[in-house]
Amino acid sequence: MPIPSSARSSAHTVWWRRWEAPTVLLCLLFYPAWAALLWWHAALPGWLLFVLGGYLAQLHFSLQHESIHAMRGLPRWLRTALVWPPVNLWLPYPMYHRSHSTHHVNFHLTHPHKDTESAYHSAPAWAGYGMLWQRIYLLNQTLAFRVVVGPFLRLYKLVRLEGRRLLAGDFSHLGIWAVHGLSVAPVLYFVVAVCGMGLGEYLLFFVYPGMMLGALRTFTEHRWSEAPHARVAIVESNAVMGLLYLYNNLHHVHHRAPTMPWYEIPVHFRRHRDEVLQANGHFYYRGYGEIARRYLWRPVFRPVHPKW
Repeated sequence: MPIPSSARSSAHTVWWRRWEAPTVLLCLLFYPAWAALLWWHAALPGWLLFVLGGYLAQLHFSLQHESIHAMRGLPRWLRTALVWPPVNLWLPYPMYHRSHSTHHVNFHLTHPHKDTESAYHSAPAWAGYGMLWQRIYLLNQTLAFRVVVGPFLRLYKLVRLEGRRLLAGDFSHLGIWAVHGLSVAPVLYFVVAVCGMGLGEYLLFFVYPGMMLGALRTFTEHRWSEAPHARVAIVESNAVMGLLYLYNNLHHVHHRAPTMPWYEIPVHFRRHRDEVLQANGHFYYRGYGEIARRYLWRPVFRPVHPKW
């Protein structure tokens, strides 16, 4: 199903779309909200801080995702600057940009080696893991394990890949990590010195729940299919989750039109719902509650790629 030209060009029809006003406004509201939550963190119960901190942390990650694909009415330096502060601490923005752009080669979606975000493993790699890691990766296909333990596996994968790069004599990422460290420093200064929150608290109440919410969104976004566009899901959720993910939960629409601004995605889906679901083979969930009911304790698929 082709994306109508009217949808692709709509960002240039009125001034607020031309200058990406909804996204810029959201960015300008985000940082005061993040700062206010940190400033008054001691006045909030832990469970509420966990929920709000995680929501804001994932929202920032969604804004970074938006800057990679959309915000085309702004110069590159500005759309990068708006989302550069590493409030999530752990992943340098340039590395995320490069890795995620590779993921968007539709023909390679779910490929265990070519898709940087694939949850699949090749059969030879699987055979070499041993029983412990096979069990871990199988458990990681359940929603409960993915959300709770998955963030640690993601960090382990990052450390392993970067460590292998260094051991192979590839120092091309050292500059990225140096700049990232310099960028993290003022964030942590504000968190610890200005707002009086310990680093451990920030990791617990912001970074970790943010990664949990990210793991929820990506849990069943992709599956293997011979048809590339049937590999991309639609999760039709509510406005709270839609804003959190900037409607990237309507993932098939995003993959068919990666530069479509987040605020146009739900409009397009409502207008072309039948065509979208036909194009993606009805790879569809009615919200994250349905995903939890079906896959909280049961693997969503066996993580050995059926083709590669």
